[in-house]
Parts: sequence; C-alpha cells; structure tokens
Amino acid sequence: MLSLHQKLSQTQKLSPQQIQYQKLLQLNTMALEQRIKTELELNPILEETLLDEMEMTQEQKEESPEENPTDDDFESNDDEFDVEDLMNDSEIEDNKINYSPDEEKSEPVAPSSETLTDYLFEQLHMLDWSEEYMILGETIIESLEDDGYLKQDLQRIVENLNLFDHVKVTLEDAEKVLQRIQLFEPVGIAARNLQECLLIQIRNSTFDPYYSYLADQVLTDHFTDFINKRYDSIQKELNLTRDTLRAVLDIIQKLNPKPGEGNIQSAEANQITPDFIVEKVEDNLIVTLNDKTLPSVTLSRTYLEMINSNKRKRNISKRDKEAHKFLREKFESAKWFIASIQQRRETLMKIMRAIVEKQYLFFEQGPRALKPMIYKDIADEIQMDISTISRVVNGKYVQSPVGIHELKYFFSEGLSTDSGDEISNKHIKELIKEICDNESKKSPYSDDKIAKLLKEQGIQIARRTVAKYREQLKIPVARLRKEF
Repeated sequence: MLSLHQKLSQTQKLSPQQIQYQKLLQLNTMALEQRIKTELELNPILEETLLDEMEMTQEQKEESPEENPTDDDFESNDDEFDVEDLMNDSEIEDNKINYSPDEEKSEPVAPSSETLTDYLFEQLHMLDWSEEYMILGETIIESLEDDGYLKQDLQRIVENLNLFDHVKVTLEDAEKVLQRIQLFEPVGIAARNLQECLLIQIRNSTFDPYYSYLADQVLTDHFTDFINKRYDSIQKELNLTRDTLRAVLDIIQKLNPKPGEGNIQSAEANQITPDFIVEKVEDNLIVTLNDKTLPSVTLSRTYLEMINSNKRKRNISKRDKEAHKFLREKFESAKWFIASIQQRRETLMKIMRAIVEKQYLFFEQGPRALKPMIYKDIADEIQMDISTISRVVNGKYVQSPVGIHELKYFFSEGLSTDSGDEISNKHIKELIKEICDNESKKSPYSDDKIAKLLKEQGIQIARRTVAKYREQLKIPVARLRKEF
C-alpha cells in the first residue's frame, strides 16, 4: 500500500562563487597560473597588468583622483553593483592579483632541466635512420616508464603504428630499433625486465672480461637464485671459489637496476614548483607564498567606463542593453574571480603558518623532529573545515632549509613512547631505515628484532607494524638483505 509522507530537512547548497573558490583552493601554483590565463582569455573585463603599468596607475591615481560620475538615469536594481563606486575606489588597485608595490620580483624556484625523454631523443635524432625507424624509435621512447623500463608490448606498438597509412613496420624492425635504443646512455634503458636490463649493461661494460663472463652466466642461467640471494647454490653450480663469486657479485651490484632514475630528471620532477617558501631569518621562520610569477590581474578601465557610459544614457537601444547586460555579468564574474584568488591566498597562508607553528622543530632540526599531526589539529587551530585543509594540502609543496616536501608529509599518525610522548610514524620509519642501514649485512635483523630494538628506545610497536613500515620504505625482508 502506497503512502505519502512529508519530511522537513535542511540542506546546504553552495553558490557558484563558493564552488569557484573551493576549486581554486585545490590548484597548485602552476595550475593556478594556467587558470588565470584561461580566465583572461574568457573575460574581457579582466586584463593583465605589468608591474610598470601598475606603479604608473597608482601614481596617477594619487595625483588626480577621478570625480564621481553624474546621476544614474539607466534603470537598474538597488541590489546590483555600482560601477561609479568601484571606478573611484582603491579596490581596483588593491584587488590586483599577486602584487604589492613593496614586493620585489622573484625568479622561479625550480627551473626545469632536460628530461630523460629529451636526452634519448637527442641521441635518436643523431642516427641516420629511415623515417619509419625514426617513428618507431620515438614511439618506443615515449612509451617508457619513469624508471626507464619498456612495459608496453612491442607487438602492440607495431600494430598501433601500422594503423597509419604512411607507416609500415614489422616486429623485427621494432626489435632492431629497441636493441639500438638499449645501448643509448644510460645503457640498459628501455629494457623489458630487470634481467634484460642487467644483461645489457654487463655485455657492454668495461669490467674484467673473465668476471664479466661469469656475471653473464649468473644473470642468464641462475637469475632466480641470484635475486633470492641463494649464493651457495650459485657457487656450487658454477664451481666457483668464494672469493671469485664475491668478485662477480660485486660487479653485478655496480650495475644500475633503474637506468631511468639517474641524473636526468623526469618530466614530473621538473613540474614540481614549491607553492610556499619557508626561510629562517635570525630566530624566526618566515612563510611566503611562491606566487610572484603569476600574472597580475585587474579590472579593465576601458570596459568599466563603457558600462558607466551606458548607465548615463537616457535612450538606449536593445543592442546596447544586451551588451550592457553581458558586460555586467562579466564584471560580476571578474570581481568574484579576483576576490576568490585573494581569499585563496589568505587561506593558504593561514594554513601554512599553522603547519609551521606546529612543526616548528621540524624546520629547525629535520625529519626526526616531526610531530604527529592530523588535519583536524590544523582545522581546530584556525577554525576551518577539515575539507578546506584537505583541499589546500593536496598537491602543494613547500621549500624550506630542510628540503622540498609535500604538505601531506607533515600529517601523520603517532605512537606513544614509554615517557608518554607522541612520536610520528614518519620518525619511526626513519629509525627503522637507520637500523637497517647500520645492521650487519651478513646477519640482517628480522622484523621482530627491529621491534625489540625500538622498544629498547621506549617505542612500543608490534612486529606487523614494523613489517608494514619496512615495506612502505621498500626495504626487503631480512633474507633478501643478506649479503654474501
């Protein structure tokens, strides 16, 4: 049987301006720069102002302030904006994005450098290859993972290229091109797995020929034993002395298992530009927003005067009314955009200052001084929603005397010590890493032993927690850390 019920409930709807502000909060500096450029293209009321022009405008404004316009005979609503007030208000100058007459220009903190792809392309284009081989080479290079490996199936690459009318390549062609690329610097690049990567390097190395030959044998015929550190089995199978096997293993350990992670920076690393800068001045930590390179945006006086001129007209055409309505809408949008940018700036600074205040010792002493802290701690401190903290923290970075860190880094759960103090799990990870770095490689510590060592320092931690943290640090189990 159907029945109808009435239910009274309260719902909160966000205005378009609030939604815009929240979206701007999520953007990092580089993304915000693109957002501002897009808005400049879409809204004629907004214009980019150069530093010299802004200073000149400010001087002119101080010398000859504009007089108030005459009465308004154009029909309008009382609750709408007043162009005259705005045009004669210092708000036009104050609302410029990212500008203060007292601030100096600053250079980008993290200039980009050559990427691995660029470096490989340079070597590729030095070869005297046919157009089809060159296309194959470029496609293979663009398909590489950040660590330098080719995870995409070579047959699939060939099939995709052959979909184009002007390209006709075979799997044999692709293998030839791939083998040549694998000899580019860094050698071993574009390998399809670790075994192939190490074999390419050992076969093109300048090590002692005899030991290189034995290393090739180990990697070719005994790779499973090698990665599982079953050295006794390798020694027996190849009939080697202990010293000879040790010399062979030393050679293999000098090879690079991830040739893509070298001195050449990845494209992603080049894109990381700190959103904040924390500097120590005497005994104080000074926080600044790294937004000096952003376009400075203000309201266009040309269009504002056009709106004001239309408002003074007694007789106005339908076309002029439509134009006036369009400009009014763009004017409101421009005002809200500038206000949102300014509010974003204030919110970011408020949150970053709160983080620095709570993690002051970290910026003084480094990671070991990091305190347990969650989003709620900052939200309660500055009376903001946790969702706002999350939006600001996500994808933003800070440069300080102790390096560049993502803001998420400063938030972590903690464990209690015997003294009753709270210690960050990131600090515990640092201690686990230090224990593993200093252990005897002939007899590495088990997770249970690491837990006991930490308990001796007053940190109560379970073995499974040690195992979880060790895995997050990408530290192998004790058996795989054992050296011959």
